[in-house]
Amino acid sequence: NFHADTETSFLGTTVPAGTDAPNSLRIALDALFAHPNVGPFFAKQMIQRLVTSNPSPAYVERVASVFNDNGQGERGDMGATFKAILLDQEALNPNRLADPSFGKVREPMLRLIQWGRTFKANSPSGQWLVADLSDSATRLGQSPMRSPSVFNFYRPGYVPPNTAIAANDLVAPEFAIVNESSIAGYVNFMERMIEGRGWQLGDVRADYTSELNLVDDIDALLERIDVLLTGGQLRASTLSTIASALSATSLDETSSEEDRLRRVHTAILLVMASPDYLVQK
Repeated sequence: NFHADTETSFLGTTVPAGTDAPNSLRIALDALFAHPNVGPFFAKQMIQRLVTSNPSPAYVERVASVFNDNGQGERGDMGATFKAILLDQEALNPNRLADPSFGKVREPMLRLIQWGRTFKANSPSGQWLVADLSDSATRLGQSPMRSPSVFNFYRPGYVPPNTAIAANDLVAPEFAIVNESSIAGYVNFMERMIEGRGWQLGDVRADYTSELNLVDDIDALLERIDVLLTGGQLRASTLSTIASALSATSLDETSSEEDRLRRVHTAILLVMASPDYLVQK
């Protein structure tokens, strides 16, 4: 109702005078979509979200070229674009696992979602009552649809000050929501969630049946959790530390179901709190 119907020009495009609001919006969006900066801009941010915070210019260019043309003359084919991101040589190169400039911090919400999907989380009531998780001191510091600004939870070019990341001219977007309080809050929150006493998520509970079948064999239990949560990327030193913590409490045929579950809970929590897990590669 308040749309100005005068002629408007921008980026080499003109919206004729008298054009109604829906068609003006369509013309504007089509002009933006066709702009040559869109492919590289979109490609870089999607690579940052899915693969690594610091993709090479060549990686961005390869993905942008697929966004510009999927090989059949179509621009903006999302399926082809995401396939290009995930199957690029830079994403799949195993040598990148040892590269300190490669990878990304897992967002708290993605950690929680991975836990739920991995361990078959269910809702006995069927209502999936999920509360606001924004409090960084007691919850996740991140909650769906509750970003603090229109720029989302963090900016793609964020550099944590006074860090080796900054010294090496790298960016780490997700570190914008990481601080002393959020680290402790995340561990405490996940402890409650893993144990099934996380009131913040109502009645959401996980199923650890498969893990309980391995609970007497610490190495086998950790191998399963390692594969499920990190793709087998836990370092030997991390596995050794967690195994020592788990073996501090012995289990035998007289151990209660609660004791056996406690070992499973502890194993999952320690993996999800480890740097090897928190940095996705």
